[in-house]
Amino acid sequence: MDPLILKTLHLAGVIGLFTSLGASLLAGSGKKGASILHGISLVLILLVGFALLHKPPMHQYWWMVKLGLWLFIGLAPALAKRKVLPASIVLILCILAAVTAAWLGLRKPF
Repeated sequence: MDPLILKTLHLAGVIGLFTSLGASLLAGSGKKGASILHGISLVLILLVGFALLHKPPMHQYWWMVKLGLWLFIGLAPALAKRKVLPASIVLILCILAAVTAAWLGLRKPF
């Protein structure tokens, strides 16, 4: 498949993910639609990300760190809902995780 289409789908998943995070974390009531969008966006990001890799480079570790950041962002609404951290802090941490994941994807430092 065309890499430009895959990158566009990957970014569409990221946009959906952060739309759902904003809706669920800042609205405070845990909307069902936001939870559904969160799950669909996470799956889209994961599948398209692996499609972009073709075969994960086992000698490089940047994609494994990105996977860990993806898991953190996936668990973020549960952290806010269970009051482990305030919702605003969780959202800030998710934004920092996304910036780190973008940097890792572009630079591939290790």
